Amino acid sequence: MNVLSAAPSWLRPLADGEPAALENLGQALRGYFHAALTPYWSAVRAQIEADRAVRGREMLRGGADALLSTLGPSLRWRPPHLEAEYPLDRELRLDGRGLLLVPSVFCWRAPITLTDPGLPPVLVYPVARTHHWWSPQEADAGPRTLGKLLGHGRAAVLQALEDGCTTSEVARRAGVTPATASEHIRILREAGLTASVRDRNTMLHVLTPLGFSLLTANRTGQRQAAITGAVPV
Repeated sequence: MNVLSAAPSWLRPLADGEPAALENLGQALRGYFHAALTPYWSAVRAQIEADRAVRGREMLRGGADALLSTLGPSLRWRPPHLEAEYPLDRELRLDGRGLLLVPSVFCWRAPITLTDPGLPPVLVYPVARTHHWWSPQEADAGPRTLGKLLGHGRAAVLQALEDGCTTSEVARRAGVTPATASEHIRILREAGLTASVRDRNTMLHVLTPLGFSLLTANRTGQRQAAITGAVPV
């Protein structure tokens, strides 16, 4: 399907796939990404990881039915049909091909599908976002918050959050009270190391890319110390 068949003359080089035009487009997109999205990319990834954790838990809890039933409010699962609030009247038949679900913070209300029905079925759906989820941390709050991270208890909570869990699960894994676990999670979230998303009547906590990198780096340092005999500080 050639969706650019009626493109204006200035778009013809792109429609024809000319290397120079594609290179210019790629450079423009990279420039836009670094200027407009890079400052918020950690927050974007945190929202996506939180949504993936929720979907994974729903899949384990009740299979595909449970997963598809929680994609709303713009999506409604009425077996065997998944109905969407879509701006156009369309019907996408899977015919045994499966469906790739892609969470996105850039979707607004309505999901998105590919134009060409011959391509593998993909559904890009909006994730649930908290108020001001994109707001960067205050510049003067970082050092004070990161200073609070020192200590075995908070490190244990960070490790417990590796695969995503609720506050009570964190408390059980880290061996602390729920109130203590909640306080540790709050501090980790303020430092940009964790993100939280509501799943039904519970709050699910996951690591952000920064939190995962910190945990990975710590494990790498411990392995290197064990090999060399050094004592980490």
